[in-house]
Amino acid sequence: MKGTILIVDDEEKIRSIVSNYLKQEGFYIDEASKGQEALQRLKDSTKEYDLVVLDWMMPEMSGLEVCKRIREFSEIPILFLTAKTDEVDKLVGLEIGADDYITKPFSLREVAARIRVILRRMQKIQKLTSESLLVRGEITIDITRHSVKVRDKEIDLTPTEFNLLHTLATSPGRVYSRLQLLTLCLGEEYAGYERSIDTHISNLRKKIEKDPAKPIYIVTVFGIGYKFGENL
Repeated sequence: MKGTILIVDDEEKIRSIVSNYLKQEGFYIDEASKGQEALQRLKDSTKEYDLVVLDWMMPEMSGLEVCKRIREFSEIPILFLTAKTDEVDKLVGLEIGADDYITKPFSLREVAARIRVILRRMQKIQKLTSESLLVRGEITIDITRHSVKVRDKEIDLTPTEFNLLHTLATSPGRVYSRLQLLTLCLGEEYAGYERSIDTHISNLRKKIEKDPAKPIYIVTVFGIGYKFGENL
C-alpha cells in the first residue's frame, strides 16, 4: 500500500530515520520541521497527503496545537509520535482529533504498520460512504432511509443513537473518546456533557446487543471511550 506521508518533527535526525525507513517501505515522503510549515504544506492545493506523522513536543507550536489547527480545515489522518506515556495525555491527543499514537522509543516497523492500518481504514470509510447499506454482523444500517435492522427486525433509534451507531460502525476497531463522539453526533455546543454519551450508549446497547451486559458491537475501551467490535 502506497501513500504520501508528511512527517512533522523538529529533530532532523528523527525525521531522517523515519523518512528513510518509510521510503524503503514504499511510501512517498515529505517533511516539515515546524508546525507552521506543516500547516502551510497541508493547505497547499498542489500537494495531496494521505497521512501526517506528527511529533508531540515541538518548540514554537506544539504537536497538539498543530493537530487542533489541522482539524479546522482537514480530516487527514494524524499519527502522533510522543514521549508522553500517561493515559491522560493519550486521551487528550485522541480528543483533539488524532487517529492514533506511538510512544517513544518506537519501532520503525510499528510506525509503518500503524500507517498501513490507518490508510486501510480510510479506504474502507471512503468505500462505505459511497454505499447506502452498511452491514456489520447481524446489523444492517440503511444510511439513505436512516433505519436499522438487527437480526432482520427493524428497530427504533433516536437520531443520536443512529448517529452513534453509524459513526462507530463505519470504522470498526477505531477508538473514539467520549468528546469525539459527542462532537460528531451532537455538535460542539454539547462540549462539557461528555458523560451523556454513556447514557446514549447504554440505551443503544439495549436495542442492538443480545446481552447488553456483554456487548460485542459497542465495546468499552476503559479510560478512553468506545469502539465498534472488529471481525463481525
